Amino acid sequence: MDGDVDHYAFLGLPSGEEGAKLSEKEITKAYRLKALEFHPDKRPDDPNAHDNFQKLTSSYAILKDENARKLFDDLLRVKREKFQRQSQQDSKRRKMMSDLEERERYAFAPDPSSRAREEEETIARKLKQEIARIRAMHSNKGSATMTPPSKKDTAAMGKSNMDGGGSGIDKEKVLKVSWEKTGEDYTAQRLRDIFEEFGRVEDVVIKSSKNKGSALVVMGSKDATNAAIGNVLGDLSNPLLVLPLQPASTPVNFRVEANIESDGPKLRNLVGAGYLAFEESVLDKLKKASQRQK
Repeated sequence: MDGDVDHYAFLGLPSGEEGAKLSEKEITKAYRLKALEFHPDKRPDDPNAHDNFQKLTSSYAILKDENARKLFDDLLRVKREKFQRQSQQDSKRRKMMSDLEERERYAFAPDPSSRAREEEETIARKLKQEIARIRAMHSNKGSATMTPPSKKDTAAMGKSNMDGGGSGIDKEKVLKVSWEKTGEDYTAQRLRDIFEEFGRVEDVVIKSSKNKGSALVVMGSKDATNAAIGNVLGDLSNPLLVLPLQPASTPVNFRVEANIESDGPKLRNLVGAGYLAFEESVLDKLKKASQRQK
């Protein structure tokens, strides 16, 4: 149970009131020393090396987080006070206090033991929630594969893009993205994460067939659009083909279009007739939405 672990002691630090006064720098220093000691590479014959290292990392994450650490310090304080009370009471004294507490309850007086128990349970519950939040945050950072959205969510995203704000989209900020379904597939969120490295992403409309995937990515600026072209690769097992929806009238972009024609069926197959039909459908809906706005 996370509430039963002394995270200070796990990092080799003093606990209790002394531990609560430690700085974040002191905690980080202790974690690095323990990480060298508990790293699985240092313990090849220890079957529990990986689990112990994960517990060490979890304890460090809790002590480093301000809210989680405060709750943990409060939980230790409540437990210390509980232990001190119990150690000072012999059986006769506990019996007398029990009788007194029973009379106080009947007299509507507050029960110190019940109040302390409720406080302990409340703090333990909040600490558990903070630990779950920290673990979820670290899990999201380390996850390379996103959960694909359902067909219903994808359709809703496309409808919102075309019926809601389509009339104001600058075509020069829209990118055509396509890929073969031979490796890792792409979700709308995955594409958004990739293209946000080059600037703000306003929307992603995705359409997939059995063998090919395609999408329109609406960037927040023309500079971000130009930065993404030629620089976005995607996953090495399934690279992305990124082209402008409406190239600017410059010799460079004309050469790009000319290269697409000269590369023959191979490059055309990457884009696919299905994608071209999808693109035309999107543009048609954008025009209709613009007319309705007028």
